[in-house]
Amino acid sequence: MNIYASGPHLVVDGVPDFDLSQTLECGQCFRWRRLEGPGLCYEGVARGRYLRLSQQADRLTLLNTPPEEYEGIWRDYFDLGRDYGAIKRQLSRSAVFRRAIGYCPGIRVLRQEPWEALASFLLSQNNNIRRIQGMIDRLCAAFGEEISPGRYAFPAPERLAGLTVEQLAPVRCGFRAKYLLDAAAKVAGGSIRLDEVDAAGTEEARQMLMQIYGVGRKVADCALLYGWGKTDCFPSDVWILRAVRQLFPRGLPQCAQRHAGIAQQYLFHYVRTCPGAVSAPRKKRKKP
Repeated sequence: MNIYASGPHLVVDGVPDFDLSQTLECGQCFRWRRLEGPGLCYEGVARGRYLRLSQQADRLTLLNTPPEEYEGIWRDYFDLGRDYGAIKRQLSRSAVFRRAIGYCPGIRVLRQEPWEALASFLLSQNNNIRRIQGMIDRLCAAFGEEISPGRYAFPAPERLAGLTVEQLAPVRCGFRAKYLLDAAAKVAGGSIRLDEVDAAGTEEARQMLMQIYGVGRKVADCALLYGWGKTDCFPSDVWILRAVRQLFPRGLPQCAQRHAGIAQQYLFHYVRTCPGAVSAPRKKRKKP
C-alpha cells in the first residue's frame, strides 16, 4: 500500500481485499452511515474519533486525517495489516466458503473498541440492525461526549454505571437496559477488567464476560471477535446456525478453524443477503 497526504486528506492507495460497503454493512458495527451522492462515501464515529472516508477501486481517502491518526487508529481499526488474500485462499478449499467469499470478497473484520463492542452486542439481542443503530445513536447523544457538533463518542462505562433503568428510558432499549447497566457497573468497578480479557485465552475470556447479566456465549463471542480481535471465536446466531446445519452437516471444515471468526463474517453476510444461499425454514403447519 502507498500512503500519502493530499492536502488535509490522507490517501491509502492499493488496499487489497477491502470494500467499504461490504465491511461496514455486514452486521459487525452500528455507527457508520453511507452518505448520499456519487461514489462510495461513509461517515462514522469510532474510538472517540469522527471520520469521513471514501473509496474508489482500491484507493481509500480519509478526509481531514493526519498520518499519525491513521497509523494510531484507522490502520488497526480496519484491520489493514492482515493478509486477507492468504486467509481467503485457505478458506476457499471449501466450496461453500469459496461461494461466500466470491459474493462478498471485500469484508474485513473491524477491530472495534472493546467496551463499545461489548455494550453494542448486549443491545443487539433480539433486535434488527436499524433498531440497534437507533438505540446506540440515542445512547451516545444522551450520555456520550460531544466530539464535534452533533457527533458523540460512545459513553464510557463510568458514565453509565451510576444510571438507573429510568434514566436510560429515552434510549428505548427495553429489557436490555439492565444488561447494559450491569456491564457498565462491573467494568467501571473493576470486577471485569478489559485488559485481562485481552490477555486471557479465548475460553477464559469468554467465561469472564459471561459473568455479566445478559451475556451468553453468542454476545461474548461477538464482543471477543469484534472488540478484542480473537478471531478463533465463531459467533452463532439464527442465521449461522441455519447455515451450518444446511451447508456443513459434518461441522465446520478444517480450513476454517484457524480464522473461524473471519470465516463466520463471510458466511453470515452471504446467507443473510444472498437469495438462495440457504433454504428458508419450513413453516409449521397449523393443527386443524
